[in-house]
Amino acid sequence: MTEMMNDVAKVLCTQEEIEQRVQEMGQAITRDFSGSNRLIVVGILKGAVVYYADLIRHIGLPMAMDFMMASSYGSSSVTSGVVNVTKDLENDIEGQDVLIVEDIIDTGLTLSKLKQVLLARNPNSLKICCLLDKPERRKVDMKADYVGFSIPDEFVVGYGLDYNERYRNLPDICVLKPEIYAKD
Repeated sequence: MTEMMNDVAKVLCTQEEIEQRVQEMGQAITRDFSGSNRLIVVGILKGAVVYYADLIRHIGLPMAMDFMMASSYGSSSVTSGVVNVTKDLENDIEGQDVLIVEDIIDTGLTLSKLKQVLLARNPNSLKICCLLDKPERRKVDMKADYVGFSIPDEFVVGYGLDYNERYRNLPDICVLKPEIYAKD
């Protein structure tokens, strides 16, 4: 970890703060979906996988797991604006309560596209849960029903978030030094 920390400008959210907030979010989701017949929790790969795994252990309800993969970044630090869905759901969500679990809402483009795709499949309900929200970067109107932390417009890595497939395994959410990604 020490080598990766050399590329970090500062720690934005500590492992302990994340653990506490994820537990609180799981409790809120449990309360809000308590009457649900069947909850399907959809994790958005790859960035949300660490958060997803921790969150579902705090949801005290029967649920199904599923995953989607979409991207508008590729290996860049700046969104291309084009959203590609590269892995779709395996479950039929018609008439089901769906909770999308995303690592970060930045421009909102990726999540807006995913929401549009999933709503066309007629779920009973569709809610969004994100660990991080960067509202000042929004290009489309997108709001999550559950937000872990609202953060400033800084490039973050760790706890599943990456830059060029690196830094996902950092336990904290960290701001990456600009010189690391400035080449893009």
